Amino acid sequence: YDLGLIYGVEITPDNHAIVSMTLTTPNCPVAESMPGEIELQVGSVPGVGHAEVILVWDPPWDPQKMSDEAKLELGML
Repeated sequence: YDLGLIYGVEITPDNHAIVSMTLTTPNCPVAESMPGEIELQVGSVPGVGHAEVILVWDPPWDPQKMSDEAKLELGML
């Protein structure tokens, strides 16, 4: 979340979580694994029945989307 990759989370009336997120680039090394990992983690939250990740590329990610805490941790501040 602090990296600015999560663009939105919607919870449906039947507790289905839909996460809209992006990656730093379409060729990101974790492009194949990260969406599934996010679905598993969100799906394990008590009260969430099912989780789905939708990858979006617009707007494109840029470092300005990161929280100040993440920038500080990565030495960008």
